[in-house]
Amino acid sequence: MLRPHPSFLRALLETHTTLGELQAKEDSAEVRRRLDDVSYTLCVSTGTRTLDAALASARAQLAGVTSQEDSGLAA
Repeated sequence: MLRPHPSFLRALLETHTTLGELQAKEDSAEVRRRLDDVSYTLCVSTGTRTLDAALASARAQLAGVTSQEDSGLAA
């Protein structure tokens, strides 16, 4: 399976967090639509079917990238 670039995953996670916070303050149709869009993109990008699985997968992938960078194994 192809894996998304770490910077793309980071951006998706940050956007999801920001939109979630915005939705808590202002539950508008536009914010819900944007949150749905980024949630769908997270699922597609991680090859998962639920948002919880997508968030966990994205975080795990990023943790793996961080571990490789820290250990000097990154190319």
